[in-house]
Amino acid sequence: MIRFLCTCAVVILFLILFIPVLLIEWCIGKFNRRAKDISCLRIVQAAFRLCLFTAGVNVTLIGKENIPTDRPVLYVLNHRSFFDVLLVYVQMPDLTGFVAKSQLQKAPLLNIWMRNLYCLFLDRSSIKKGLQTILQAISHIKNGISICICPEGTRSDTDEMLPFKEGSFKIALKTGCPIVPIALNNTSAIFEDQFPRIKKTHVVMEIGKPIETAELTAEERKDIAQITQEQIRQMLRKNACLV
Repeated sequence: MIRFLCTCAVVILFLILFIPVLLIEWCIGKFNRRAKDISCLRIVQAAFRLCLFTAGVNVTLIGKENIPTDRPVLYVLNHRSFFDVLLVYVQMPDLTGFVAKSQLQKAPLLNIWMRNLYCLFLDRSSIKKGLQTILQAISHIKNGISICICPEGTRSDTDEMLPFKEGSFKIALKTGCPIVPIALNNTSAIFEDQFPRIKKTHVVMEIGKPIETAELTAEERKDIAQITQEQIRQMLRKNACLV
């Protein structure tokens, strides 16, 4: 319980103490949008690293060299824990927006940081709004901003992934950007497996080789969700013994 309280304290103190920083970032953005964007990215990554340290999360990282650094990509990961976003985001080399559930728009201060980082809020109850989110993500990719998605749609309660929703893959297919699959092993052991306690945990994260969507055949484009999920599944199985 101590780790849980300490981690919550880190989040709350960050959101409160960094209120003046939001104002400074706003001012910087008026003169240099790129400087503001990178500054926000690095600040949030530092906060996430502190949260992971406080929670006692030890990470074995495999394949970071597979992240393209010269173009935006679509990151795709399996989803078992609230900590998945933290684990992935600290590895992002450049601007990356997450597709998050729409309820987070109501989170005070957090929603401002998320908008500063180009995160998008997905309303799963509306097909029209969901399409609008996909179109926004496509626009971000075209403007050089990577997007990260959890295509299961929600956290899985078991080691078996939920089926990937195909709609989100249009972000890559419509822009021709690479898909970078990410496999996360053992993240539910941090928090979800013994809610509300957080325990010291070793997790394995592997970043797979990019799938070049521009080189896919028509049949592969049709099955891209299954192809990506299978690549993640293979990495999960391979790394299970490392946990």
